[in-house]
Amino acid sequence: GKVYGFNLVYSGNFLSQVEVSTFDMTRVMLGINPQNFSYCLSEGESFQSPEVVMAYSEDGLNGLSQVYHRFFKYRLMHGKYKNQERPILLNNWEATFFDFNEEKILHIAKKAKEVGAELFVLDDGWFGKRNDDYRGLGDWDANLEKLPQGIAGLSKKVEALGLKFGLWFEVEMVNMDSDLYRAHPDWMIATPGRFPSHARHQHVLDYSRKEVVDYIYGKMAKILRESSISYIKWDMNRYMSEPYSAALDAERQGEMMHRYILGVYDLYHRLTTEFPDVLFESCASGGARYDAGLMYYAPQTWCSDDSDAAERAKIQYGTSIAYPIVSIGSHVSQVPNQQLYRNTPLETRANMAYFGTFGYELDLNLLPEKEIEEVKKQIQFMKEYRKLIQIDGDFYRLRSPFKGNETAFMAVSPKKDQALAMYFQTLNHVNASWIRFKLKGLEEDRLYRVQADLSPCLERLENPVLHASFNLEKKSLDYQAYGSELMEVGIPISRDDLSRKGGDFASILFKIDAKS
Repeated sequence: GKVYGFNLVYSGNFLSQVEVSTFDMTRVMLGINPQNFSYCLSEGESFQSPEVVMAYSEDGLNGLSQVYHRFFKYRLMHGKYKNQERPILLNNWEATFFDFNEEKILHIAKKAKEVGAELFVLDDGWFGKRNDDYRGLGDWDANLEKLPQGIAGLSKKVEALGLKFGLWFEVEMVNMDSDLYRAHPDWMIATPGRFPSHARHQHVLDYSRKEVVDYIYGKMAKILRESSISYIKWDMNRYMSEPYSAALDAERQGEMMHRYILGVYDLYHRLTTEFPDVLFESCASGGARYDAGLMYYAPQTWCSDDSDAAERAKIQYGTSIAYPIVSIGSHVSQVPNQQLYRNTPLETRANMAYFGTFGYELDLNLLPEKEIEEVKKQIQFMKEYRKLIQIDGDFYRLRSPFKGNETAFMAVSPKKDQALAMYFQTLNHVNASWIRFKLKGLEEDRLYRVQADLSPCLERLENPVLHASFNLEKKSLDYQAYGSELMEVGIPISRDDLSRKGGDFASILFKIDAKS
């Protein structure tokens, strides 16, 4: 049906309201949240309010999403990575946490190069005395005990392996146990006379103050100038609390949170201007930082630290309603998952991560050789299809994880001659019927070839009990059907196919190609 969408291009506190009057008139209002907000203007001064992207579609939420996806990809994002495929990366966080040195990092990076990754990202723990999350935020100088030649030396060694190098920052935050806080305690957001609330043992720097932004810019720019860095992950892991600036008079405290966001934009603007070839990834976890305002500077966002494949079904489904797939940070992480201790098949973890930027967050050296070979195939597959998924294709949500046990995504090329569709079930069913997996976006009168690998997942093959329960001989799906058939009748999926794929948390990826 007919759908209207409204999206505020702003990264600060906001309010969205929809109300229907007694005369059956609907009014939509979006803008800066009025709670604790005020702004003093002197004669001749002006104030610029945030813009709203309004969209309309006659094709339901999928149609509305596609309007937003095209607008954000082709109009809002800018710079080198506008309309560009994203590099396949490996991030060391879940592989090492804070416990690493240069030798361990290079050992992980070498394996990443071996399987075909293109970018290695060093996460938290490389700076100051940052051996845990109690200390070090704000001290953006390399820990030379871990990295004897600093970031400059490590980055050049990673590039010598044939990989690009990326680096993690959380530059809006400070720990009280840091040289920065000890030198400038007034740079921390805190209300005088009240206990400053911490989250993850960290506090928020006052970006409404130009000197704070200038200081952080100087630290980041120095590292970027001295090192070979292609990617920055900009984390933001907590909300603002006790919003008071020591630099503002009492009557101007209502300006503080808006001025803070302007400070964030100023820092992004300076960095992206001086370093236009660096890919910036913002981060939503904790700070709710997934918005069109930041997407102008950072064309992708790490949408959640919850990297479990089953959880990601809802996370990525919901994010896709407004934001394009190319902006969704998505990784294959280790099992048991470090948030939920859940085991999901390696195949499913990759199938879910394909519908995003795609990468890995684990130590590949710990995987058995069979899984390493599977990872190589996954990376090869993503390199072949990422242009369709990330740049050219129209994205469809086919089944909602919020309404049942299944999730399904699909990407269709502009000429409707190629498509990828992913079906995922959360839990297996007993004595259930066949599934009719109905697609969208194809040409009704066009003949398509449908292919899927139905061979059992590695976890099935290596479990003798499960091996005896099913016919685990290699099997594939390969048949032809017209677009109308695939959309109205659907692809038949057998419950045995899903059981071979693991049963719980099983997934199947379908390739659809038009016949010439």
